[in-house]
Amino acid sequence: MAALAYNLGKREINHYFSVRSAKVLALVAVLLLAACHLASRRYRGNDSCEYLLSSGRFLGEKVWQPHSCMMHKYKISEAKNCLVDKHIAFIGDSRIRQLFYSFVKIINPQFKEEGNKHENIPFEDKTASVKVDFLWHPEVNGSMKQCIKVWTEDSVAKPHVIVAGAATWSIKIHNGSSEALSQYKMNITSIAPLLEKLAKTSDVYWVLQDPVYEDLLSENRKMITNEKIDAYNEAAVSILNSSTRNSKSNVKMFSVSKLIAQETIMESLDGLHLPESSRETSAMILMNVYCNKILKPVDGSCCQPRPPLTLIQKLAACFFTLCIIGYLIFYIIHRNAHRKNKPCTDLESGEEKKNIINTPVSSLEILLQSFCKLGLIMAYFYMCDRANLFMKENKFYTHSSFFIPIIYILVLGVFYNENTKETKVLNREQTDEWKGWMQLVILIYHISGASTFLPVYMHIRVLVAAYLFQTGYGHFSYFWIKGDFGIHRVCQVLFRLNFLVVVLCIVMDRPYQFYYFVPLVTVWFMVIYVTLALWPQIIQKKANGNCFWHFGLLLKLGFLLLFICFLAYSQGAFEKIFSLWPLSKCFELKGNVYEWWFRWRLDRYVVFHGMLFAFIYLALQKRQILSEGKGEPLFSNKISNFLLFISVVSFLTYSIWASSCKNKAECNELHPSVSVVQILAFILIRNIPGYARSVYSSFFAWFGKISLELLSCF
Repeated sequence: MAALAYNLGKREINHYFSVRSAKVLALVAVLLLAACHLASRRYRGNDSCEYLLSSGRFLGEKVWQPHSCMMHKYKISEAKNCLVDKHIAFIGDSRIRQLFYSFVKIINPQFKEEGNKHENIPFEDKTASVKVDFLWHPEVNGSMKQCIKVWTEDSVAKPHVIVAGAATWSIKIHNGSSEALSQYKMNITSIAPLLEKLAKTSDVYWVLQDPVYEDLLSENRKMITNEKIDAYNEAAVSILNSSTRNSKSNVKMFSVSKLIAQETIMESLDGLHLPESSRETSAMILMNVYCNKILKPVDGSCCQPRPPLTLIQKLAACFFTLCIIGYLIFYIIHRNAHRKNKPCTDLESGEEKKNIINTPVSSLEILLQSFCKLGLIMAYFYMCDRANLFMKENKFYTHSSFFIPIIYILVLGVFYNENTKETKVLNREQTDEWKGWMQLVILIYHISGASTFLPVYMHIRVLVAAYLFQTGYGHFSYFWIKGDFGIHRVCQVLFRLNFLVVVLCIVMDRPYQFYYFVPLVTVWFMVIYVTLALWPQIIQKKANGNCFWHFGLLLKLGFLLLFICFLAYSQGAFEKIFSLWPLSKCFELKGNVYEWWFRWRLDRYVVFHGMLFAFIYLALQKRQILSEGKGEPLFSNKISNFLLFISVVSFLTYSIWASSCKNKAECNELHPSVSVVQILAFILIRNIPGYARSVYSSFFAWFGKISLELLSCF
């Protein structure tokens, strides 16, 4: 009864919730989200720089998230590359000095906060010709005005970036009097035209005053209240005319530090100065404001203008537009033909007669329809990735954001299960299921930013290795059994692997190596093909007649392993090979092939392991050592139980090791050699019991059939 109720319930759910209905729901959701985001952009504006400088929130405790855009965390090399031959000047009091130190430490983390605090502090990195100065001017007065006025003279070299701000000293020295506020307004009014003039050629930022934690302030600072600070900020904003800050010729108000301070000022040591983590966030915001438009980092969408369309992108847009127009013409023609073929009434008998004329669908129409769908998909991808229609957010990992979706898809995968058509080891349904659940887990991993959690990162590395393992297993099995080394097979596989990615490269204006996994499986396919196609070509049919050929194949695999080891430990040779034209055009990223070498080296042995496993499995299968009938264990009961025990122990041992890793570098060094342990353990656990081999999840298998497309598009 329970099984009958389960099947009836499953049938009812499938009736109302199918793949087609899921696609319709997804389309409706996308259209609604696009409309909401478009309305929000029109209402709030589309300047991500303004958002970066004025709004945001904390994700967790220390991760700052600007409104609607992503902030890049700059490394030392990136900061130097952006600021080469640049001069940055910080002018103000002790709070600006703190910001100066945090900014300099992005360029040189070893720079120490020492010396007389109430004087100018220079910094210069001669390797990148970067000069950053702090100028001690704690009050907005004639001294600060004279310093700024010097830069307005035509004969004087001007800083590329000027960061200024002061107020707390004026409040402190004058005991928070109203006369001091009036004098502050007069002084900033006299400075404003000079700042506006500098803003025509330099980036000028006025830092609004952060709130204080009044309970921690010393007696000589008690007059610095948040009420006074708000009054000084209002004066600065009104005088400097922040309403026109969108233009490059105007002074930009750096007000985001106020929001950061509101969340973190309680951690201050003296109630006045911000904790180090908050200052680092403000400094990184400054770096993003200036450098994002120069370096254009992938994960730094703030302050990045929409890239101009290239000629190839324009041609692609024209091509897809023509395809859509062509398909619409075919659709209208068929619709008119259908109307003409409607049933007509016979005047004599009064009965309806049907004109049975089936309009054939031409291959051209099918092709245009396919390109039409592809064009709409690419347009959606472009709007998400390269345009500023949808708001973007940095990834922030929490255990719940990763494991709750994992549990959700696991429940769905178990619910949608069916019997397999065949019960062989790694049959088609099972490999599709394997690819499917791995791909969904990898998608959740990337969306949730789980790479920061090392145990999850190491297990995801095994899933990527497992995908490559299947590449070695699948292609070796095909060539070994079929013996088809023709050019048609090669072109077929290369087209299947690369078509979508090539279109993405054209539409998104991305390098081929940006979608690194497809180049990886493409290169490994060619390695497998060359290894097996080279003389002597050894296939199963030939080897069955003479066992000598088995040793010949093992010798080939041995030479392949030696070649892999040579490239893995000879970075120079690897880079020379892939730096040659035209390979360099495909495998270079940011002007070098290091990223490609790192990706290739990370899973260098697993394809070889997949090929070797396929060879051993097919040899055992040929000699009928395996029992692959429905419901039968793969080996005898004793051997099956022993192998299952070893597999479970090996699987758990790897997980314990991966969870105890100290750092990524150490784990990545061992990963290529040990990842196969968990892969083989999973295969044996999944295939030794006959009942496990006889069922599969149709839910996961559906995603497995489009796993490469999903991997390319996320």
